[in-house]
Amino acid sequence: MKKGTSVFYISVGILALLVLVGVIAPEWLEQVTANIQTFIAESFGWYYLIIVTLLTIVCLYFLISPVGRIRLGKQDSKPEFSRPTWFAMLFSAGMGIGLVFWGAAEPIHHYAVSSPTGELGSDQAIRDAMRYTFFHWGLHAWAIYGIVALVLAYFNFRHGERGLISATLKPIFGEHVNGITGKFVDILAVIATVVGVATTLGFGAVQINGGLSYLFNVPVTIGVQFIIILIVTVLFMISAWTGLKKGIKILSNVNMGLAVLLFLVMFIVGPTVFILELFTHSIGLYIQNLPAMSFRILPTDMDLRDWIDGWTIFFWAWWIAWAPFVGIFIARVSKGRSIREFVFGVLFVPSIVGFLWFSTFGGTAITLEHDGIATISTLATEESLFGVLSHFPFGFLASILAMILIGTFFITSADSGTYVLGMMTTNGSHSPGTKIKLIWGVMLSATALVLLYTGGLQALQNTMIAAALPFSIIMALMTISFLKALYKEAKELGIGQISKGK
Repeated sequence: MKKGTSVFYISVGILALLVLVGVIAPEWLEQVTANIQTFIAESFGWYYLIIVTLLTIVCLYFLISPVGRIRLGKQDSKPEFSRPTWFAMLFSAGMGIGLVFWGAAEPIHHYAVSSPTGELGSDQAIRDAMRYTFFHWGLHAWAIYGIVALVLAYFNFRHGERGLISATLKPIFGEHVNGITGKFVDILAVIATVVGVATTLGFGAVQINGGLSYLFNVPVTIGVQFIIILIVTVLFMISAWTGLKKGIKILSNVNMGLAVLLFLVMFIVGPTVFILELFTHSIGLYIQNLPAMSFRILPTDMDLRDWIDGWTIFFWAWWIAWAPFVGIFIARVSKGRSIREFVFGVLFVPSIVGFLWFSTFGGTAITLEHDGIATISTLATEESLFGVLSHFPFGFLASILAMILIGTFFITSADSGTYVLGMMTTNGSHSPGTKIKLIWGVMLSATALVLLYTGGLQALQNTMIAAALPFSIIMALMTISFLKALYKEAKELGIGQISKGK
């Protein structure tokens, strides 16, 4: 089915109303989203920490479980994409713009502006900054994506269910997933996806604007960001028109090439030995402190609790809001892989790449400030990367490369988003109609612009946290449904101890 379903029309209607309200009453929308964000962070922070950690434990379990050899498809099926292309596609869709935006900005902020432990500017502050940055972008983040993708791929490719979030809940709700219950679930998933992707597009537009401002004194205004989003919208619609195997595959490989080039430039001209030592030491701190960081809520220290709300809870909400989009996309490109290979590839490979990225860009930013060479922390968040690059040879060319990379990540995220939204609103079709994808492209761009217009980056964050809460409940139900189906299949196949555990 390539035409839109009732989920398509209802979702478009709700989001069009959001855009209209944002245009007519931006101050009111900003205040409402801020109030919702505050309520969720203060009342459900504990819930976010627990649910995300449990999802991580479930994913890690499959690495050692006998069911890990079960394939996402028939047992003799082969992967559609090579491993390098698979890694590139899931990485580009999963975190591309985020890594470029926060690569230097998050570690330097934790070191010099607002510390997770309250200590600023010291050697201990460096250690705290890096381990919490690793925490926010490591196993927990990819487990959120991984569990949604794993559940979708299992039901879609192994049991022939439709590629919809609602279809994964059949072991719990039965045939009700084909009725109102299923449509409600899919509408929530669509709205969370649009808000999550729009947030990322907003970050991308702001950072491109920040780079233009830093390099060419272009003003940072909503008008400039509107032009940036308009240009990129045209480009990603052209990409979306060409389809998954052409447009997204080519762009994903281009992204990886540009990202590797930018990384190597910074790694070579930056403090190379310090970067490697920081990476190694931070890995140890991350592993050593992972359980404590996973449940850290600090109900008696409101200053540090505000930091947790503004960073850890924000990132957990961001990943959850992105989970239906990234999950469906990763599931789509992971057919034929075993559960064990899937979990290892989705959790560990991108995490290690991210840790290297943050050690390189974040470590360099911290070095510049710690040694008194520059004060990167005083720059706007979107300018931090360009401030770091400007202090090294080929800095101007590297900054141009960075902006091109942001643009290609921007296009890939939006391109993948239109494809996934098309799937979600055409009854799980792997080939949604071009018109459907183009409509979603317009909605993504319009939502990003309205959120920027109503309150900039803060409005993006507020709206995303609000959209993530209901979908987190759906994720929990998906996990239960998956385990129930997996126990049943393992028992039928006589696989391992799991068949005795029910």
